Amino acid sequence: MGTTQDLDVRTRITVETADRMRELGHRLAALLRPGDLVLLSGELGAGKTTLTRGLGEGLGVRGAVTSPTFVIARVHPSLTGGPALVHVDAYRLGGGLDEMEDLDLDVSLTESVVVVEWGEGKVEDLSEDRLHVAIHRGTGDEAHDVREVVITGVGERWADAALDELG
Repeated sequence: MGTTQDLDVRTRITVETADRMRELGHRLAALLRPGDLVLLSGELGAGKTTLTRGLGEGLGVRGAVTSPTFVIARVHPSLTGGPALVHVDAYRLGGGLDEMEDLDLDVSLTESVVVVEWGEGKVEDLSEDRLHVAIHRGTGDEAHDVREVVITGVGERWADAALDELG
């Protein structure tokens, strides 16, 4: 068996507008299942919450998906019998997993889709298999809304995923 590094699957997608970012989240939701961990990275205003809003729509969850900055985590139960969406903002979390457990979420993380903004270097130990979504803003006047999204599936769970079909 190869190392986790050997199992990484990566795709790049250019996203021109906020609506397209939300649509990407909707398409990505079709690939997600209970227990999946999605780490989002990108500077402020890159589109992390917009992507998560699309994930929530695609998963058919209750409640408006907004930035959890001030509450740190929000749980959005499914309206369709699917997994709940746990949306976490780890920007202010310094202790990683210990602080995640202290959030006292009223759902089982193994039965939910967990999306963590600013989670890189903090919550990877939640799962050997995870999806990293890095959102990079374009430069220049014409490209002010354009984002380069790099989606990397880490681990066996993502080895056969159709990530390249998301574009």
